[in-house]
Amino acid sequence: MAIKAPRGTRDVLPGESYKWHYVEDMFRKICSQFGYREIRTPVFENTELFQRGVGETTDVVQKEMYTFEDRGGRSITLKPEVTAPVVRAYIEHKLYADVQPVKAYYATPCFRYERPQSGRLRAFHQFGIEILGSPYASADADVISLAMLFFERLGLKGLELRINSVGCPKCRKEYGQRLREFLKDKLPLLCETCNNRFYTNPMRIIDCKEDKCKKAAEGIPLMLDFVCDECREHFESLKEHLENMGLEYIVDPTIVRGLDYYTKTAFEIVSQDIGSQGTVCGGGRYDGLVEECGGPATPGIGFGLGIERLLLTMESQGIDIPKEEGLDLFVASIGDRAAKRAVSLVYSLRAAGVAAECDHMGRSLRAQMKYADKLGVKFTIVLGDDELEKGVAAIKAMSGNGQMQVELDAQKIKQIILK
Repeated sequence: MAIKAPRGTRDVLPGESYKWHYVEDMFRKICSQFGYREIRTPVFENTELFQRGVGETTDVVQKEMYTFEDRGGRSITLKPEVTAPVVRAYIEHKLYADVQPVKAYYATPCFRYERPQSGRLRAFHQFGIEILGSPYASADADVISLAMLFFERLGLKGLELRINSVGCPKCRKEYGQRLREFLKDKLPLLCETCNNRFYTNPMRIIDCKEDKCKKAAEGIPLMLDFVCDECREHFESLKEHLENMGLEYIVDPTIVRGLDYYTKTAFEIVSQDIGSQGTVCGGGRYDGLVEECGGPATPGIGFGLGIERLLLTMESQGIDIPKEEGLDLFVASIGDRAAKRAVSLVYSLRAAGVAAECDHMGRSLRAQMKYADKLGVKFTIVLGDDELEKGVAAIKAMSGNGQMQVELDAQKIKQIILK
């Protein structure tokens, strides 16, 4: 039996990689325009980073991490998210000593052991940005507006921006007490996970997808009604910035996000085109995370979005992603001598900056021309004994009937096809 890819993973084949290149190029371009620079963190980190940063009570840490012991006896985890690794790098390399804020973006693989479904894989890829060092709501608006403009440039329609405030440790303490008072008589109705959350982080019960937990949580007190003056002022400032930018939003007091480090702003950008997995982007503020990971008190905010889910949303909306341009030139050949010359000529053309190809399958001339057409080449040259003797060949545009003679010199050929 042939070996297949592990469950929850998928291959990106050569015929579809242009879609990935397109969204990756668009993301890098808009991040550059917003003043973000790329950061690349390792595929794996010390497990402690996610236990401390993401939170030991989260589903990510308790159920979803790919964790193993390396040959040195160290506990290592394939990164399930990227904010904690970025914060670790921020601390380790003393980026807090640089001019603040530090604005970074990433495009990276992530790994979570989840039940595979549409838009959700165990090995997936993520875009994201982080701003570290600014406590102001203008930074929140900067992050959100980049995501909204990115989606607009991709042509996505019907997206909803939903925002909430999840408070800070000060106001969340009182809120946690009120939640426990509300839920204490409902514990038998909650799932096992939410029974544990009742003691560790009761606000996460609002985020549970179990039907029985949703029913038990009907009428539950919401964080937005308990935020302190500082958190409320921050939230009002964010709304003002979004309104000044002309960005429509919905205040959704049920947004709590799935990670423990969020404070104040939490947001999601939601599409109705991919079913139950409708969140195409989510993020928020994490003002205590740097300190929790061993660094100085530093505010931060960012978002993450799954590339697979993004492409799925674009496909569901019928957005046509332009294919990459084909090769400049195909050098066809007749006979062994001409085939050898085609290989060396193609190398010279490539060295000169021309995207060129020749046959490597011993095809007939007719089959070579069909192959060239499938490659989407712009021009073709046919080499035979006559062309080799004369040192010239006819170069022909695939889009028309015209042709012209050209010497078998890479630079002279380049002048014709790249003019």
